[in-house]
Amino acid sequence: MPIVKPSMELQVQKREIFGKKVKALRKQGFIPAELYGHGVENIHLSVPAKDFLKIFKEVGESTIINLSLENKKLPVLIHDVAVDPINDQIIHIDFYQIKMDEKITTSVPLKFIGEAPAVREKGGILVKAMQEIEIEALPADLPTSIEVNLNNLSETGKSIYVKDLQVAKGVKILVEPETVVATVIEAAKEEVEEKPITVEEVKVEREEKKEMSNEK
Repeated sequence: MPIVKPSMELQVQKREIFGKKVKALRKQGFIPAELYGHGVENIHLSVPAKDFLKIFKEVGESTIINLSLENKKLPVLIHDVAVDPINDQIIHIDFYQIKMDEKITTSVPLKFIGEAPAVREKGGILVKAMQEIEIEALPADLPTSIEVNLNNLSETGKSIYVKDLQVAKGVKILVEPETVVATVIEAAKEEVEEKPITVEEVKVEREEKKEMSNEK
């Protein structure tokens, strides 16, 4: 299971622009951001949009990155990203500063691998009940993702539960063990009911045809 150490680095600077003026900041290619954390001072930041997008695309929200601020390296998680619903551009970022010797709680994505035999061979439908899962770990032990092996789903009706997931030592899953992660259900069958034709219906149909013939 891949573990990513805090090696990604993002150059940022303190921000003195607030309110409606941040619109001009965005036009210059920067994203307003906030840095906060347990026992640390809240800092207003300005982040180069191009650099952030490159890192965010690669690591997402569950990997530690280093903010380079005034010759200091601050380990953080990308806690929240606000997106403009009209143009899908990132308009604000929240960074959460962490301490490497303190456990943190976060959600990491689930990575589905393999192919369910019940889908491939028996026509079942795969249902992914979860896309991410909440865990607790020291920052250095955070996985980029947790694998879900679909090869074990050999029959329709069979499920993979949280208790079936394999995680590295030092990683604790904070979801009930009996929670379903993925399952295979039987494909719905279209039932077409063919109604038998009765003798009476045949007689009525013949009589109607006779009447139509006499009218011509």
